[in-house]
Amino acid sequence: MAAAAGPAAAAGLWSEVNRCGQNGDFARALKSVNKILQISKDDVTALQCKVVCLIQNGNFKEALSIINTHTKVLTSDIIAFEKAYCEYRLNRIESALKTIQSASQQTDKLKELYGQVLYRLERYDDCLAAYRDLIRNSQDEYEEERKTNLSAVVAAQSTWEKVVPEDLGLREATYELCYNSACALIGQGKLNEAMKKLQKAEELCRQSLSEDSDVTEEDIEAELAIIHGQMAYIMQLQGRTEDALQLYNQIIKLKPTDVGLLAVIANNIITINKDQNVFDSKKKVKLTNAEGVEHKLSKKQLQAIEFNKALLAMYTNQADQCRKLSASLQSQSPEHLLPVLIQAAQLCREKQHAKAVALLQDFADQHPANAAEIKLTMAQLKIAQGSVTKACMILRSIEELQHKPGMVSALVTMYSHEEDIDSAIEVFTQAIQWYQQFQPKSPVHLSLIREAANFKLKHGRKKEAISDLEELWKQNPKDVHTLAQLISAYSLVDPEKAKVLSKHLPSSDTMSLKVDVDALENSHGATYVRKKAGKLTGDNQQKEQGQGEVKKKKKKKKGKLPKNYDPKVTPDPERWLPMRERSYYRGRKKGKKKEQVGKGTQGSTTAGSSELDASRTASSPPTSPRPGSAAAVSATSNVIPPRHQKPAGAAATKKKQQQKKKKGAKGGW
Repeated sequence: MAAAAGPAAAAGLWSEVNRCGQNGDFARALKSVNKILQISKDDVTALQCKVVCLIQNGNFKEALSIINTHTKVLTSDIIAFEKAYCEYRLNRIESALKTIQSASQQTDKLKELYGQVLYRLERYDDCLAAYRDLIRNSQDEYEEERKTNLSAVVAAQSTWEKVVPEDLGLREATYELCYNSACALIGQGKLNEAMKKLQKAEELCRQSLSEDSDVTEEDIEAELAIIHGQMAYIMQLQGRTEDALQLYNQIIKLKPTDVGLLAVIANNIITINKDQNVFDSKKKVKLTNAEGVEHKLSKKQLQAIEFNKALLAMYTNQADQCRKLSASLQSQSPEHLLPVLIQAAQLCREKQHAKAVALLQDFADQHPANAAEIKLTMAQLKIAQGSVTKACMILRSIEELQHKPGMVSALVTMYSHEEDIDSAIEVFTQAIQWYQQFQPKSPVHLSLIREAANFKLKHGRKKEAISDLEELWKQNPKDVHTLAQLISAYSLVDPEKAKVLSKHLPSSDTMSLKVDVDALENSHGATYVRKKAGKLTGDNQQKEQGQGEVKKKKKKKKGKLPKNYDPKVTPDPERWLPMRERSYYRGRKKGKKKEQVGKGTQGSTTAGSSELDASRTASSPPTSPRPGSAAAVSATSNVIPPRHQKPAGAAATKKKQQQKKKKGAKGGW
C-alpha cells in the first residue's frame, strides 16, 4: 500500500500544477512541482515546469541555475528557449545568441527571441532579415507586435547608421508604429515631418488608453513621456532650447520608471546648459548613473553621456576627473576624436598650450584618417597663441583641404595679416594648379583665378595679375567684365596695349540696356523712391511744369519767450555767453556766503539779517522785524532771488513759535 501511495500523490500534484498554471498562480504551482521533484528528482517534465514557474515569477538566475545543474536531463533540444530567454533577461546577450544558434531546431519562439537578441547587439541588418522572415512565415495574433519591432529596427538604422530607410508599407494604425516612423524621420533630418508624426502618435495613444476604464490620467501621461521626450529633442535640434527645457523638466517631474528615458533627458538638459548652470547639470548627471541604464541605451547613447560627463568635469574645474574620464573613453574608442579633444581643451584651461598641441600632433600621427580635424584644432591653438605663421604651416599640411575655397581664403587672409604676400600668392597658385589638373571646367577654378588677379592688383603685382586675367579672357572671350579688368591693368603697365584691347569692347549702342527707370526707382531695393504725383490743379500745376517737384519746407516753430519778457527793453546782447565771459562780470565777492548762513532751525532763512543788525545801522533804532520787512531791503545786491526765498518775517515768527514750544524740553532731533 505504501508503494502505491507515491504515484497517486504525484497524480494529484500534477492536476494541482495544471490548475494553477491555467489560473496564472505560478507561485502555488511551484510548490506542487517541488513536491513532485521530492518524489522523483530527475523528472524531466517536473524540472521543465519548475523552470517555467521561476521564469514567470521573475527568478531568472535560479531558473538558469537549475538548467545548468541538470544538463544531462535538460538537454538543449528540450530547454533551449528557456535557457536563452533567461540569459537574455539577465543581459547576457552574447550567451543567449550562442544558445539560440546551438539549438538543433529553430522554433518560432526561438526566432522571435533571436530578433530581440540581434537588436540588442545592434546588428540591425541581420535583425531586419529575421523579422521579415517571421512576418512572412507566421500568422497569429502577434503580427502587430512583429511589425512594430520591424519599424523599430528601421528607425535604429536611420538614427545610428544614417541609412536611408526603405518604405515598408506598414499602416501606422498604432501609436508605437507612428512613434518609430517619427524616429526614422529624425534620423534623416526631417524634423517638421517627425513632429507631425509624434503629434499623431500622442493622439492615438490617448485614444487607445482612454478606452480602458482602469487607466488613469497619470498612467496616460507616463505612457506619453517617451513621445514628449522625442518632441523636446526635436525642439532642441531646431534651436528652441527654452521650449525643450520646459518639456524635459515636465517629464522629470512625472518620475517615469524608464531609467533609459530619464538618462537621455538628463543628458540632453546637460547639453543645453553647457558651461552655464553647472549645479543643475551636476544634479541631472546623477540620473545618468542609475542602475540598469547601460542595458537600456545604445552604445552611441552611452558614449555621448560619457563625453558630456567629461566636459562637465572640465567646466566644474575637476581636472583629474576630466582626465580620468577622457582617458577611459580613449581606451574604449582609440580612433574617436572627442576624447583627445577634451584632453587638449583641459590642458588649454590649465594654460599648457604646448602640451595640448603635442598631444594633438601625436594623435594625428597615429591616426592619419582623422588628422585633418585634429590639425584644424592645432591651427586654432596656434592662432590663439599668436603664432599665425605656424598655424598657416599646419593648415597647408592638410593635403585634402589645400584646394578648398574656404581653406584658400583663410590662408590668404592670414598671410596678408602677416604681410607675407608671396606666400599668399603661392597658396592661390597651388589651388589653381590643382583645379587645372583635376577639375578644369569647374566654376571654382575660374573664381580662384579672378580672386588671385584681384589680390595681385591690390598688392601691386600687375604683371602677374595680367597673366591671370588673360587666362580668364581666353576661356571666355565674351566676358566684358574680365576684358575691362584687363584693360584697366594694362593701362597701368602698357597703355598702348590697353588701347588695342579696348577695341574689343562692345560699342555703347550695343551696351545700352532697356531699363524701366520708374520701375527701378520704385523697386524694393531702391535707396530713393520718388513719390507718386497726385492730381495737380491751378498754381501747383504751373509750378510742376516750370520747376519740377519742390520739397515742402518744414514750418519753423515759434520760440517760446520768457515769462518776464518786456518788448520795450532791449535784450542783453551777451545773454548767450556764460557769466564769466560777459564784459560786465566782476567776479565773486568774498565773505558773502558766510553772511547768508543761517543759525536757526532747519528751513529758516536769514536773508535780511545784515540790514536788521542794529550794530551795522547807526541811524535806525533797534526794532523787531515785521512781516513783509524783507521787501524794503530787496534792492540790495546780496539778496537771494524771490523764487528761492521765504518771507523773512514769516520765518522769524515761525522761529519764535518753535522756541516757545521747545522751552523746558531737553535734547532735540
